[in-house]
Amino acid sequence: MSCGSPLLTPEQRSNLLQPLIKEKGWKITEGRDAIQKEFKFDDFNEAFGFMTRIALKADKMNHHPEWFNVYNKVDITLSSHDVQGISERDVKLATFIEKCCQKIN
Repeated sequence: MSCGSPLLTPEQRSNLLQPLIKEKGWKITEGRDAIQKEFKFDDFNEAFGFMTRIALKADKMNHHPEWFNVYNKVDITLSSHDVQGISERDVKLATFIEKCCQKIN
């Protein structure tokens, strides 16, 4: 099933992806076309609340992150599996994730 969101073009990578990397601390994942970031919170409840907000949005988008959680840390990787790389949906979800993080901190 195609998401209707193809891989980012070089222009989109410059315009949409670079602000997340330069200003928000996202990184290109080594060895694959994906973006990743680790978030730290005061405690598990705060981290779990953050994940819950993202899960609700991701489900509505039908675009689910790869993530790992231990206590107050949440590590998130975004990539569009159907196009095997970074698409506009990854940028949209990363932008939403940043907004959720701002509300907590």
